[in-house]
Amino acid sequence: MQLIEFDEQEKVFHLKNGMVSYVFCIEEFGVLSHLYYGKYIDRYRGGRSYPRFERSFSTNFAECNDRYYSRDTIPHEFPGIGNGDFRVPAVEVFQENGSSVTNFVYKSHKIYSGKSLLKGLPATYVKEKTEAESLDVVLVDQLTELEIVLNYTIYKERAVITRSARIINKGKTSVRLTKFSSASLDIPYEKLDMIDLNGSWGRERTITRQPVSPGIKIFDSKRGTSSHQQNPFVALASPEATEETGNVYGFSLIYSGNHEEVIEQDQYGQIRVCLGINPYHFNWELDPGKEFQSPEAVLVYSDQGLNKFSQTFHDLYRERLARGEHQYAERPVLINNWEATYFNFDDKKIKDIIDQSAQLGIELFVLDDGWFGSRSDDKRALGDWVENRDKLAGGLKGLSDYAHGKGLKFGLWFEPEMISEESRLFEAHPDWALQVPDRERTLSRNQMVLDFSRDDVREHIQKKISDILDNVEIDYVKWDMNRYLTEAYSTGLSEQLQGEVYHRYILGVYQMMDYLTSTYSNTLFEGCSGGGGRFDPGILHYMPQSWTSDNTDAVARLEIQYGTSLVYPPSSMGSHVSAVPNHQTGRITSLEMRGAVAISGVFGYELDPEQLSDEEKNLVKEQIHFYKKYRKLIQYGDFYRIRSPFESNETIWQFVSKDKKESLLFYFKVLAEAAPKLDIVKCLGLQNDYVYSMDDAEQYSGYELQNSGFYLFPFLKGDFQSKIVHLKKVNE
Repeated sequence: MQLIEFDEQEKVFHLKNGMVSYVFCIEEFGVLSHLYYGKYIDRYRGGRSYPRFERSFSTNFAECNDRYYSRDTIPHEFPGIGNGDFRVPAVEVFQENGSSVTNFVYKSHKIYSGKSLLKGLPATYVKEKTEAESLDVVLVDQLTELEIVLNYTIYKERAVITRSARIINKGKTSVRLTKFSSASLDIPYEKLDMIDLNGSWGRERTITRQPVSPGIKIFDSKRGTSSHQQNPFVALASPEATEETGNVYGFSLIYSGNHEEVIEQDQYGQIRVCLGINPYHFNWELDPGKEFQSPEAVLVYSDQGLNKFSQTFHDLYRERLARGEHQYAERPVLINNWEATYFNFDDKKIKDIIDQSAQLGIELFVLDDGWFGSRSDDKRALGDWVENRDKLAGGLKGLSDYAHGKGLKFGLWFEPEMISEESRLFEAHPDWALQVPDRERTLSRNQMVLDFSRDDVREHIQKKISDILDNVEIDYVKWDMNRYLTEAYSTGLSEQLQGEVYHRYILGVYQMMDYLTSTYSNTLFEGCSGGGGRFDPGILHYMPQSWTSDNTDAVARLEIQYGTSLVYPPSSMGSHVSAVPNHQTGRITSLEMRGAVAISGVFGYELDPEQLSDEEKNLVKEQIHFYKKYRKLIQYGDFYRIRSPFESNETIWQFVSKDKKESLLFYFKVLAEAAPKLDIVKCLGLQNDYVYSMDDAEQYSGYELQNSGFYLFPFLKGDFQSKIVHLKKVNE
């Protein structure tokens, strides 16, 4: 099947692959108009041609005396501003005369096999050109000679379309770009719900679903990161859509900085979705001959509900966004010393933890914050990436050698983007922190943000980290980022370029991440930002996993991990068992439940193993043994959400191997009930005609497990209980 077709006579572009279709056309006067996005159609024959009739108070084109055709009403593909379309624009460019009015019309197009990379930005990719086809559509504003290249890619075997845009100044004067979206599309009137992932520190990626209503709804971050508060993602779903049925349209932005997702319903019920870099404090000078590239937007469609929608995202982000030798590797069971010691540790304490961890079967020890400079609390030493020999008499190499001698890998925490006022680095280079001259600096966690838009700053930090990685055997790096950006002003840029700082900062972060993860490809990198404050597709391109949340409470993690799974695969979710009472909530939950929740992601521990009882140590060993046995299934199988913690006292999710021969079903109950209902559980994702053994005992067909279901019995007594059910195909 040809994936992209252009009908020369009708001027219609059709992207299609048997699962999804995306159709748009060139209207009169070169306007690019959206026609259809959704379930596959074999051929477009004109049913979505926009009706021509007069709408009062709608603008018209000067080129003709026709009141039936208006920019104010037609569905656009990449709308501008100020010429009759009063909805949210995708592009805004201020010109030399102060005007921002533009008229971008069709100039040319090119269809080709494969997929182009984006310069300086993370994006999805292909391994073979035959995996996808791409389309570049060139738009031009004749007056300014600005050109926009709209890029579309459709994958052959995925219900995925990616979009991005590039603007080129082919004129003779500089312009200022104040908004430039990655994608925009207009949807005809339809009753739809909108879904987003919002939250806060310790409560990331809460699923919120509400009907689309007239007006504008903005989901965004102005914090310099993708943020705990709003993930760079929105979806539209038919009101009847469930986890298993219905239409869902997802829009995910591969970007880690300020972002904006807008859903607007106009006066006629039409819906515009527009997403990209947040225009907040964005002002990019585009000189003649220069160009600007937007981040990539990923569009995913499902006609089989939210589970299928999520699995499409999971497979794409695991297989064609993440990269490197750890992309498919089984991730090691780790232990992190942070909640065990905080800043209070020395060689002996760390070695004691390593000794205990080795006996439990843990595979990786991670040394967290506090190992460098004069770092005895969070008030000092960020930026001074030199080991503290007062704490670590044998240095990092001594600890690494000790861990490896015990059969464990060794990992290390860095916070590369930060600087403390009380540090040698700040004494030497106070101008390296983001700050506005003559204004008071805003602190958060007693620290400031290094100006990663500057080459000299990045090169210094990069060298300091490289010096350690070159001389110590480091198997894992946790890259943390513990505050948002304020005073986003760079002393390395002129006054006219200060509106570029936020984006230049992220480009600098990406540049260093690309260098370090490529140079030290044997090292597993994990992203972190106060937990889940920068859990986004941009980071996933460089680091195949991220710390999902600083909140390690098992009950809270049910919602956090459930919400995260809407877009991100379990193989990307760092998930640890911590001590009780929990350090974030004070809640006391069973070790069994804490283990089952953490096993549902990239498994580890965040506690002091010396404080465990013998009974608890035996249970930890069992958990580790279980995870090692099934981690490939958990990390790389299909994930199904069955019952939501946002709607029930119980949570159920399930992992199914790609060949459908094995499955793990996880059941969690938060609070005990005196007279519990006789609850039936129905599996998902199994092969109907397979026969499965349940926990190596009773046997059931896939038909029965999915349609009739089974009782979870005996009842789990007490609060905070969990149960894992193993299903395996019986050999014929």
